[in-house]
Amino acid sequence: MAKISEIEPIVLYEQEADARWASYSILVKVVTSDGRASYGEAVPTLRVLPVVSAVRQAAKAFVGRDPHEIYAGFYEWYRQDFFLSRSFESATALSAIDMALWDLKARELGAPLHELLGGAIRRRVPVYANGWYGGCRDAGCFAERAREVVGRGYTALKFDPFRDSFNSISPRRLKEAEEIVAAVREAVGEEVDVLIEHHGRFDANAAVEIAKRLEPYGPYFMEEPVHHEDLEAYRKYKAATGLRVAMGERLISVKEALQYLAEGLVDVIQPDACNIGGVTGSVKTATLAEAFSVEVSYHNAYGPVQFAVEVQLSAVTPTLYRLESFYDFWPRWKRDLIGDPFSVVDSSVEVPSRPGIGVDVDERVVERYRAEPREIQPTEEPVWVVRGTWG
Repeated sequence: MAKISEIEPIVLYEQEADARWASYSILVKVVTSDGRASYGEAVPTLRVLPVVSAVRQAAKAFVGRDPHEIYAGFYEWYRQDFFLSRSFESATALSAIDMALWDLKARELGAPLHELLGGAIRRRVPVYANGWYGGCRDAGCFAERAREVVGRGYTALKFDPFRDSFNSISPRRLKEAEEIVAAVREAVGEEVDVLIEHHGRFDANAAVEIAKRLEPYGPYFMEEPVHHEDLEAYRKYKAATGLRVAMGERLISVKEALQYLAEGLVDVIQPDACNIGGVTGSVKTATLAEAFSVEVSYHNAYGPVQFAVEVQLSAVTPTLYRLESFYDFWPRWKRDLIGDPFSVVDSSVEVPSRPGIGVDVDERVVERYRAEPREIQPTEEPVWVVRGTWG
C-alpha cells in the first residue's frame, strides 16, 4: 500500500503582474511512495515565508499516511494544531494538502473530481471577470476597460472603485466612486451584473453611506463591505441596506462560515478552497449555504491549480452564482503552468472530464519560475489591491 512520502511547498515568482500577490504562487506537491504526484495551492499575499513554513510543519502530520484517507489526515492535523481555527497559515497549508490528495485519489480512480463529489450539475461553469482594471483611477478608464471585458463575452464583472480609502471615506472619494460605478453601468448596460468590491476595509457607517450612494446603479452584490471579523458591523449593514452582501474569502473553517450564515449576514458566500479546508471544507461550506438558501461564488484569485479545483467544485454546487475568474487577466505564466486549457466563452468555462482536477502541472514552468521564499516589503499600495488603483 502506497504512503505519502513527501510534501513540498514550491514558491513561484514573476515580477510583472497587475497585483503583487499575483506575482507569486505557492504550490504544494504531494508525492507517494510509488512515485505518483499531485499538486494543491496555498495563499501567498504578504505571508509567503510563514505559509511555506506552515506547509512544512503540517506535512509532518501527513507523511507516512495512506493518501486515500483524506478525512483521517484532515482531522489528524485538526487534533495536532491547537490554533488551526485561528491560524490562516495553518489553514492554507491544510487546504493545499487536501486539494492535492483529492486530485491524487480521483486520478487513481480514473475519474474527474466532480464524479467523486456526486457528479456534475452543470457542464459549463458561469464566471465573472476580475483583475481587468489595473492602473485605473478614474471613471473613463474603468468604463473603457469594462466595455472591453464585456466585448470578450463576460456578462458579469467585479471591481474596487474606492482607491485609497480605508475605514472611512471622504466626500471626494465617495463622489469619485459613484462616478466610476455610474460610468461602468452606462458602459455595460443593464443586462451585465456589476459587482462592487470593498476589500473588507470600511467601518459600518462608511459602508452604509457607500451603499446608499451606489444602490441606484443596481449592483448584484457588495463584497466585504465591512471588515471581515466585525460581526457587529455586518449586523448594522444588513439592517440599514437592502443590498446583497457577498463575503467569505477570509473564512478559514466551516464553523466560522456558519456564524455568518446562521445570522443571515451573507447572501452570496465566497469560500476559498485555498484556506477554507481545500475540497473537504469547500464542499461542507457549500452544503451549509444550500441549507440557508445562500448562493455560492468561490473566491478564486491566486493561481491555476486553485482555478481548476474550483471549476470542479462549481460543477457540483447547487446554489452556485458564478465562479470568480482572473484567468484572462493573469500573467501568462500562470496559464502556461497548466497548459492554458480553459477558454472563457459566453462568460463560462467548460468543466474538464479528465481524471483528477482535469489539468496537469507543467514541471518545466515550475522550474522556470521557482523562487526562494522571502519576506515581502509592504508599500503604500497594499498587496491586496489591483495594481495602480490606490492613491
